Amino acid sequence: MTQSPAPPLPSPKERRRLREAKSLSQAEVAARLGVTRETVRSWENGRTTPRGRKRGAYVKLLTAPDPATPADVEDETETETETERAAGAETEVTSRQEAVTEAEVEPEVEPEVVAEVEAAIEAAVEIEVVAEVEAEAEAEAEAEAEAERGGEPEAAGEPQRGGEVASENEGEPDPTAPPPPALTPPQAFDALYAFCTPALVRQAYLLTGRRELARESVERAFQLAWHRWPEVAVDRDPAGWVRATAYEYALSPWHRLRPRHRHPEAPPADPADRALLDVFLELPPVYRRTLLLYDGIGLDLPDTAAETEASTPAAANRLLHAREAVAARLPELAAPDVLHRRLTTLAATERLRAAKPRSVRYGSEHRARTWTRAAIAFTVLLIGATSLTLRTAPDHYEPPMAPGATVRGLPPRAAPGPLSDEQLELHAFLKSQTVSGPERLVPEAR
Repeated sequence: MTQSPAPPLPSPKERRRLREAKSLSQAEVAARLGVTRETVRSWENGRTTPRGRKRGAYVKLLTAPDPATPADVEDETETETETERAAGAETEVTSRQEAVTEAEVEPEVEPEVVAEVEAAIEAAVEIEVVAEVEAEAEAEAEAEAEAERGGEPEAAGEPQRGGEVASENEGEPDPTAPPPPALTPPQAFDALYAFCTPALVRQAYLLTGRRELARESVERAFQLAWHRWPEVAVDRDPAGWVRATAYEYALSPWHRLRPRHRHPEAPPADPADRALLDVFLELPPVYRRTLLLYDGIGLDLPDTAAETEASTPAAANRLLHAREAVAARLPELAAPDVLHRRLTTLAATERLRAAKPRSVRYGSEHRARTWTRAAIAFTVLLIGATSLTLRTAPDHYEPPMAPGATVRGLPPRAAPGPLSDEQLELHAFLKSQTVSGPERLVPEAR
């Protein structure tokens, strides 16, 4: 069985030019083809291309001399059966699987992990294709319902040109209408905090086994996120940014030097939860983090490797060793799905509550002000010490003193000469009197 060659599809710019030449809006093209307006926009931007009968109908609509009527297009789109949609979805899944298979796999990755990654990618692709088919089916149903209600301008008896203008105005946003209110930075931060905090606190507790450290790690991560909010707000995955920061702070080795961490906290009440937590905390920090990201949260292997700053083979080996260590102590947790369920249950049993988002934002701002003032004070102190040094230091050269020299022209120093007879007699008398001890001398009048 041979397939007819697909009709040539114009380039994205040519598609838009042909549509505008026929005075058709994106909403009208979407209504005639039974797709959404976003799908037509992506076709004209070149991000996606139509496939199957949609491709032929789209090319016919753009290249036909006269615009096709909605009834003809609807007849063509209705002839597409669910079997053909499934075949198209299967073709897309097969092409993506071939792309994954053709990708270079490093020899260090275990075959079991590679099979799990391929299965996860296949499931994600199937979900995406099914969602796209369902979205197109809903769009077709809405178009049919609108046609039955007589909502199209042509069915209402209006002129062709006026109907096109009205449809274009309905599809395009009104420039005079006020724009929808955008979230302020505090509101966006509070929304991210409320969405991520409950799960992050439980994950940090599994990594550390300490409730206070878990709350502190999440709060410090969000404080840093608020301090760098212009960077975090445009990040591809703000939740992943905060999660990586919280994990880094929670697993820092400097916490063991803090006095509060010298004493262990109360373990879980359930013996099974206590055994699992003990086994989990005995793993090395990198193994613990890899196992939590892959089996606890459900990230795929490339994302896990990227978040742990390791290669994909290294992350796979860490995951396998961590599973083996857990299965050696707890054989009933050898299956990954059972381990995922037990980790989720263990994290959910602890009642861990973090601070309010407003308190976290205030703490971040207060911390930034404190460090700024400390930096300013240190700078002022350094400038003062430098100024004092420059003030008191000598500013010219002073030669050293010359060595001493003999001074001439002075009389010689007098030295004691020999004693006279009277002095010798007095000396002998005094010496004889003080042999037995000193006596009190009393002056006598003469």
